[in-house]
Amino acid sequence: MKIVVPGGTGQVGTVLRRALTAAGHEVVVLSRHPRRPGDLAWDGRTRGPWTDAVDGSDVVINLAGRSVSCRYTPANMREMMDSRVDSARVVGEAIAGAARPPRLWLQMSTATIYAHRFDAPHDEATGILGGSEPDVPDYWSYSVDIARNWEREQEAADTPHTRKVALRAAMVMSPDRGGVFDVLSKLTRLGLGGPVAGGAQYVSWIHDRDFVRAVGFLIDREDLAGPVNLAAPAPLPHRAFMRALRKAWGVPVGLPATRPMAALGAFALRSDTELLLKSRRVVPGRLLEAGFAFDRPAWQEAATDLVRRRRGGAEIPSRESPGAART
Repeated sequence: MKIVVPGGTGQVGTVLRRALTAAGHEVVVLSRHPRRPGDLAWDGRTRGPWTDAVDGSDVVINLAGRSVSCRYTPANMREMMDSRVDSARVVGEAIAGAARPPRLWLQMSTATIYAHRFDAPHDEATGILGGSEPDVPDYWSYSVDIARNWEREQEAADTPHTRKVALRAAMVMSPDRGGVFDVLSKLTRLGLGGPVAGGAQYVSWIHDRDFVRAVGFLIDREDLAGPVNLAAPAPLPHRAFMRALRKAWGVPVGLPATRPMAALGAFALRSDTELLLKSRRVVPGRLLEAGFAFDRPAWQEAATDLVRRRRGGAEIPSRESPGAART
């Protein structure tokens, strides 16, 4: 297949590009700073010569958007919103104007769209969208607004010949440098991998190979459209999540952090505490109902595999699933 990936130079794009290229697909990445063969220039806001790559492609996977790992200043938050909404709009315009539109548009979204919650998990059918929870910082609702507007832009696009799926993705865990697993592993190895603010908040995640397999599954399953949660089926409290990561690295102790300590650490890392403190208890209802089988459904097994790969060891082989042969 010919697969176009707007914004495919970040961590998730790197994971997808590597897997899709290895499987023999033609992958075209749209980037503001094209550097590799197969990269095309775009600004994420306006149509240009890059639209020729969309015309005649099989799949578009739009990952474009400013990284959320930043300080949540008004300027950064506006850029997070605009970069996502503008890119979704212009991708929709390119598909609508194509003589041979792609059969599938996978649009990145986020599990952050769901409410901060401890009592029950969110699936696509019964999950509660966030934005009005009590006792959380007011600005957390802006992240939900970003996700809502991101998905709304895809829904509004006039693309009758193209199936549309919004990927409500949890944190994608890969052994690559610079990703969330890399950051958490560094903290763990420094002895700082303890619970934050008590550690009761839930962490939703997905192993990178399961993320790739889920994308392949969605490419194959022409009956699936709309929002789909891409998250492992067993989210767990932060304290248990970090305990498993410490065990995988062989680190016996992790110092806990209070909310003020987390705020100082986030400031030092040029990030925000929402990424640590919001309880994201998200489960993949539609994937499981459709028959998708996770290779790494439990975090301890997933963390052990990621640590092994980071150290350069052999990966535990994955089992085949629908879609795996194509991706």
